[in-house]
Amino acid sequence: MAKRNIIKIDEEKCTGCSLCIPNCPEGALQIIDGKARLISDLFCDGLGACIGHCPEGAITIEEREAEKYNERKVMANIVKQGPNVIKAHLEHLKGHGESGFLKEALDYLKENTINVPEMHNGHDHAGCLGAKVMDLRKKESSGNKSGAQTRAPSELRQWPVQLMLVPAFAPYLNNSDLLIAADCVPFAYANFHADLLKGKTLLVGCPKLDDLKIYQEKLNQVFKNNHIKSVTYAHMEVPCCSGLTGIIRQAIQDSAKKIAYHDVVIGIGGEKL
Repeated sequence: MAKRNIIKIDEEKCTGCSLCIPNCPEGALQIIDGKARLISDLFCDGLGACIGHCPEGAITIEEREAEKYNERKVMANIVKQGPNVIKAHLEHLKGHGESGFLKEALDYLKENTINVPEMHNGHDHAGCLGAKVMDLRKKESSGNKSGAQTRAPSELRQWPVQLMLVPAFAPYLNNSDLLIAADCVPFAYANFHADLLKGKTLLVGCPKLDDLKIYQEKLNQVFKNNHIKSVTYAHMEVPCCSGLTGIIRQAIQDSAKKIAYHDVVIGIGGEKL
C-alpha cells in the first residue's frame, strides 16, 4: 500500500450525530456503536466532503498508508442508492477538480447503461462551498476604458485558500508560483493583492494556532506532486509568525526539487520590512 490522503475520525470528539453520513455519497462512512466509522479505505477519496458537515470538528484529513481508492467499486456501491446519490458523487468529483475519477465514473455509468444525471454549473453544487475547488484565473483586464475611478481588482486566482482545505492535487497548484501567507498579513499589508498576490496561487495559515505537523504533511504532498516554480512566504514580524519558515524550507528540501524560496516580512504597522 502507498501513502495517500484519507479522513481521520477523532472518536472523543464524535457524538454520532450522523450529519457526515449523507455528505459521503461514496459510502465510506457508517455510524457504528454510536460513532462515525470509516468502513473501507478504498471508498474514501480523501477530498473531505464530510469535513464541513461535522459540527464537532471530529473529521480531519491525514496522510497514511491506505488501500488505493477505487472509483469503479465506489460507483458499483453508489448506483444502488439511486440517481440523487449518483449526482451528488459526480458533483463532488467535479467540484474538487478530480477529472480522472470523474471520467471513470461517467465511463462506468455509460458501460452499464445508467442515465447520467445533469450536473449543476458554476457555484451551485451539492457539496460545501467553503471546500469546493475553484480555479478563478482569468484573462488580464483590458483596463478602465471609461477613465472612471474603480476599486482595485482582486488578484485571487483560486478557492479554497486555507492550507488545511486545499487538496494537494488541486489543478491550480501545478506550474504555479506559490504564496504562503500567515493569516494576519492580508489585514496588515494594504497592498497585499497588488504587491504580493498578483500572479500567484495562495495558501493561508496561522503558524501559532494551527497544527504545524499537518501543515508539514500537506506541504510535502504539494511540493512532491506538483511543479512549483517558486514559493514566497509572507509573515508578520512577530516571532510566533515565523514558525512556518523552517517547515516550508524542509518540505522543499524533502521534495528534492529546485524551488526558489523568498521570505517577506510585514511589520505590525503595515509596512514591508
